[in-house]
Amino acid sequence: MEIKIRKWKLEDKVDLAKTLNDPDVLNNLRDGLPYPYTTKDAEEYIRAMLAAPEDKVFAFAIALDDRVIGSISVCRCENVHSRSAEMGYYIGKPYWGKGYATEAVRQTVKRVFENSDVLRIFADPFARNVASCCVLEKAGFALEGTLRSNAVKNGEVLDVKMYAVVRGI
Repeated sequence: MEIKIRKWKLEDKVDLAKTLNDPDVLNNLRDGLPYPYTTKDAEEYIRAMLAAPEDKVFAFAIALDDRVIGSISVCRCENVHSRSAEMGYYIGKPYWGKGYATEAVRQTVKRVFENSDVLRIFADPFARNVASCCVLEKAGFALEGTLRSNAVKNGEVLDVKMYAVVRGI
């Protein structure tokens, strides 16, 4: 089975909605996603990603043998940080622990660095999300520090870890 990142297709909406209706997946993501997450929500997201400026938003479906198992995006920052970009990603729970997220992160970093002037890609998972921290470390990101009491998720105050990879390093 082969993992690859690819452009979104409207027909991916069913798989996307299924993944985002899992509370274990949502518990590791930022707030703002509707729950339950419908195929209409998924279609709106896919349309938005397909319409986003390609030099600012690098958004991909994570596909296993062309079936969507997750999502990954890199969004360019603004102003003096315009050559930095933030990465976010998730995969469905049945696919955890198999190296798929690490491979998707590697492919995405390569694609962004090869097709843009972005110098730095960063990600800031909740510190309790050990699996996501391992994904980033295996994909070549360096831990830059821990932001203490930096987020509140489901009423819990959480530390956040800051990871980054820099072009050419």
